[in-house]
Amino acid sequence: MSYGVDLGDPGRFDDWRAAARLAISHRIPPDQIDWSGDTGLFAATPLPRELGPHAVNVSQVFLKLARSVSYNAAPERFALLYQALWQLDRGTGAPLSKADPLGQRLQLMAKAVSRDIHKMHAFVRFREMPSDGPRRRFAAWFEPDHHIVEPGSTFFAKRFADMDWLIATPRQTARFENRVLSFHPGGARPDLPDDASEGLWATYFANIFNPARVKLDAMRSEMPKKYWKNLPETRLIPEMLQDAEARVQRMREAAASTPKPGAAAISTRYRATMPVAPALPESLEEAQQAALQCRRCGLCEAATQTVWGSGAADARLMLVGEQPGDREDLEGRPFVGPAGQLLRQVMMETGLPEDKLWLTNAVKHFKFTPRGKQRLHQNPNSAEIDHCRWWLGLELAFIQPQLVVALGASAAYALTGNDQPLTARRGTIETGLHGGQVLISWHPSGILRRQDAAAQKQARAELTADLQQAWACVA
Repeated sequence: MSYGVDLGDPGRFDDWRAAARLAISHRIPPDQIDWSGDTGLFAATPLPRELGPHAVNVSQVFLKLARSVSYNAAPERFALLYQALWQLDRGTGAPLSKADPLGQRLQLMAKAVSRDIHKMHAFVRFREMPSDGPRRRFAAWFEPDHHIVEPGSTFFAKRFADMDWLIATPRQTARFENRVLSFHPGGARPDLPDDASEGLWATYFANIFNPARVKLDAMRSEMPKKYWKNLPETRLIPEMLQDAEARVQRMREAAASTPKPGAAAISTRYRATMPVAPALPESLEEAQQAALQCRRCGLCEAATQTVWGSGAADARLMLVGEQPGDREDLEGRPFVGPAGQLLRQVMMETGLPEDKLWLTNAVKHFKFTPRGKQRLHQNPNSAEIDHCRWWLGLELAFIQPQLVVALGASAAYALTGNDQPLTARRGTIETGLHGGQVLISWHPSGILRRQDAAAQKQARAELTADLQQAWACVA
């Protein structure tokens, strides 16, 4: 049995959706439905009037794609959409995927519709018409490739709500009067008069036209020649192209031959006066000044400043964290944010004198991801830690602590080169890359991130014990 469906011209999505729902509810295969409305010599059987027993649910993704495809001018569009619906219902094929032949075809049809709507928005040119009422009246002629007058006209209804207008096309006409948008059959191009604004626009276009940047292939790609006859500015292009070479020569002659005084780039003058960091600093102070100009990795591009260590230059105990946080990046001092406050509380409880320690980080710049007004912390990767080990090595060389406490995995890797998990290593002493002793412990930020209160309490107790052990080793 063959069924025939006449959706009219050009055929609307809602009508196809209702017919497709009837057909699929009776499980009528795609090859038994003629969606063209042309029954030929034999009368086709109409679809059943009532829904059948089979219910189908489809995703909003398919409905959005189907609505877009329904605006395409291809006569087989509705047959292809029903074939996709049939496959989705039976679980065969992947008609929503570009990897599927049917899916790729539907995606290309939807893309062509989207491109045609964009051309309509870009190339419709209104001309003012006589008006007897308080609202000004305009009209335009456009020749789309697809049935996109309805979806394309909502843009103009929002943008030009204070005037009445008409967009005529061969297929359909959109009319907007007294803030009401309606659609009517298309026809031949109406006789539209020239207006003063059209001449003003042509004058403006001629003055901004840059002959030195003319690329005809790119121009035709963005503005196909089929639209040229309806655009007032394109009438000027042939004449302007003929004069292009002469205009370019006049532009060259009018250009300045020598730069004006003071025209050198600010960055050039700035770099000329910047202090040059020594290749090998000879003191802790020189190392700090050199670190302020660090360009060893890309972290310096987004961070506010280099955050150097602080404390006693002859400290017997050094505490090394991961990297500066948001507060540290803004203030230029290590361990002043939430994690730093926890560390200082534990130091106070264990009797560690802050003025006899050296506090620093394995990485000297803040690594983050912007999220609105916030800067969310990101862990430095091994390459960034390796690049920054130069500065940590200078701190170790000039301070020469008896013991270093590595707070967290990043610090442990920077000091020992070992990236194994901390759980089994915490509380142990390892030999660092600098040849000295390194005590492994938790980072305060890792303690704060623990959700379980008991686990957080246990980790804090372990950090306290590690700091007590470290101070006992150097006291």
